[in-house]
Amino acid sequence: MRRSNINRLLQKKIAILDGATGTELYKRGMPPGASLELWSLENPAVLADIHSSYLDAGADIIYTCTFGANRLKLAEYGAENILEINRELAALAKRAAGKKALIAGDMGPTGRFIEPFGDLGFEEAVAAFKEQASGLIQGGADLIVIETMIDIQEARAALIAVKELGRIFTMVTMTFEKDGRTLNGTDPVAALITLQSLGADAVGCNCSMGPDGMIDLISAMKPYAKVPLVAKPNAGLPRLVDNKAIFDMDAATFASFGPRFAAGGVNLMGGCCGTSPDHISALRRNLEDGVPMPPWVKSLSAVSSPRSHVVFDESKPLYVIGERLNPTGKKALQQELLEGKTAIVRQMAKEQEKKGADLLDVNVGVPGLDEIKAIRNVLHVLMTTASAPLVIDSAKIETIEAALRIYAGRALINSISGEKEKLTKLLPIAAKYGAMFVLLPLTEGEIPETAAKRIKVIKMIYREARRLGFVKDDIVVDGLTMTVASNPQAARETLDVVAWCRANFKVRTVLGLSNVSFGMPERKWMNAAFLAMAQSAGLTMAIANPESDEFMHVKRAGDVLQLRDKDAAAYITNFKKPSLPPEDVENRSPEQKVHTAILEGNREEITDFIKTAMNGGIEPSRLVDAFMIPAIVRVGEFYERKEYFLPQLIASAEAMKKGISYLDPFLQKENAQAADKGVIMLATVKGDIHDIGKNIVALILRNHGYRVIDLGKDVPNEDIVHAAGKLHPDIIGLSALMTTTMVNMKDIVALAGKELPGCRFIVGGAVVTRSFADSIGAAYAKDGVEAVRVVEELLRIKKN
Repeated sequence: MRRSNINRLLQKKIAILDGATGTELYKRGMPPGASLELWSLENPAVLADIHSSYLDAGADIIYTCTFGANRLKLAEYGAENILEINRELAALAKRAAGKKALIAGDMGPTGRFIEPFGDLGFEEAVAAFKEQASGLIQGGADLIVIETMIDIQEARAALIAVKELGRIFTMVTMTFEKDGRTLNGTDPVAALITLQSLGADAVGCNCSMGPDGMIDLISAMKPYAKVPLVAKPNAGLPRLVDNKAIFDMDAATFASFGPRFAAGGVNLMGGCCGTSPDHISALRRNLEDGVPMPPWVKSLSAVSSPRSHVVFDESKPLYVIGERLNPTGKKALQQELLEGKTAIVRQMAKEQEKKGADLLDVNVGVPGLDEIKAIRNVLHVLMTTASAPLVIDSAKIETIEAALRIYAGRALINSISGEKEKLTKLLPIAAKYGAMFVLLPLTEGEIPETAAKRIKVIKMIYREARRLGFVKDDIVVDGLTMTVASNPQAARETLDVVAWCRANFKVRTVLGLSNVSFGMPERKWMNAAFLAMAQSAGLTMAIANPESDEFMHVKRAGDVLQLRDKDAAAYITNFKKPSLPPEDVENRSPEQKVHTAILEGNREEITDFIKTAMNGGIEPSRLVDAFMIPAIVRVGEFYERKEYFLPQLIASAEAMKKGISYLDPFLQKENAQAADKGVIMLATVKGDIHDIGKNIVALILRNHGYRVIDLGKDVPNEDIVHAAGKLHPDIIGLSALMTTTMVNMKDIVALAGKELPGCRFIVGGAVVTRSFADSIGAAYAKDGVEAVRVVEELLRIKKN
């Protein structure tokens, strides 16, 4: 079915999606730990019966049983014929549904984080998803669904893979935690902006919570959604009954949320974990009279990063694009980029954000530098350490293309002019990745001096952009600041362009300010006056140094005078701040630099800082106890308060790990001390091949001085107990990510109770709850940071 036909269906009704497949397979005899996909191929009649049950329940769209059918996950089961597996399972669903329902080819996560958040290469992930999607399309899928994504970068990789195969309707649903963000810290609106700009035909959320928690996520997305919204909540949260994971929410209760979702703007709704054909049937009845709410906006002027977003609202304060991440005139930054280092980049990004930059301009143009390699390196750092969305700035088209492919957000390109190469090559690249762009009104070899000539170029470039689907909300016009020293009319012409764009063309504007005063004395005052005049003309954003007090003070005052700072709140707050001396970064002691390297996740320089500290006479043990351990503890506190998210937590933990690894030979008593502090044995239980969470816990425990024995994933109950009897750990930690495997935890605790009396357990994982842990006689930790506190408490009790 064509995309237009699916969109017509969504205009008529709220489409009903099916419910859970995994729990239905287990009800019908699939053993725990089996691959859903491979077992279904061996038992096609069982799967066909499930599809038919959802069809009878009234589902308009049936998902294929291919959630984990990518090469990375199926490698755990030795499967290699990935394309054929997906093709056959899609064809099976197609046969079961006939012409009564659409078939959505289902693609779930690989189980690994993609760079820069993990070790899986971006192109490797794209290739894996492309292989899977090819099989689904060949098998007859009417559309593709990319679901249960916790990593926005992985969602992007999957979406790019599908879009590079053709124009098939594609839905993407993210999985959010209770705090309303993904595990990697992406909020619902940032995810929406990133995915719909990249070409997703529908966006939403699934899994992780019941319907009561998911309504707020849909409501948060709706005001910014250009596309239909999708919701597939769980039937509440799981509870263990008779050694089985039970979802308590019955069909009637689940379906009762349907009208509230409709009122919140959902366009497609079904069920995830724990839902059955009964849930879907009841939901269909409750939504039969629901009138589909179309997207509220046709276009959106907004950019995003992995952890934030900016919607360009003309009534809001002037937006600041931090200009400092540009090596022009900065010898230290040039040298660092040539050496492949990024410490200054990290520092400049943090400083500009702290001073009020809304976006960060990024340029790596240094003569003799491999710009593609450099931009990837810099973006990997910024995506894990900075929050502000990025402006990709380069004279080279291939550099911009490389950046847009891997940037885990919606970027702003600086810039696209009327030059032929920019229009024929760069504009289509911007369209492919859904980026906004700065429209620079100059043409081949000519810089128009008058506003009238620039306006003519603006209209010409916009016509070309329209042919590729761009609208005015996707564009920011650069008024083109020229120096008044050589042309007294320069500032006036630029301001006329800004005013025309605001009043007549209805498009947003940007200026780089400092060029206006080039060649003049006391430039800061002329820049400040020019800023005030540009604000009065309707300027949307400025490229400037946010660390300039003159600029920021005039900007904030202008926001008040232009009624863009309600009740002068931001202005008053800024000047009520205590006047603190600037942080003296350069003169920190070597040991303080070690501490800061862990706080900032600076893996590149921590070893050098440690060497310098030791050469200065700092004992290795003091370095660890007084500076490194307190730093990683503070990182944990930031994570608890949601000031840090998983990427920063991992980066800091890896910096700590690298530092400890270097210090190992110097810490003569470390092994004994670690053993004395405590030995922790970890394992992911039988049938569960997911171990990302367990690995993070292991890393953090090691960084707190514990000796960790990691048995790996998919470990049989008897093997865990046998290893414990042989190795005598102080505590055993168990992880499970699926409701069908967490029941093994109870069996392990019971078995150990017979053979290893007094052995203490700590359990965790996405589906594990505190009440479940209490019911089996184990302690509970929701993440690695809490695990450290729980372990400390268990060991304290043991010693007493």
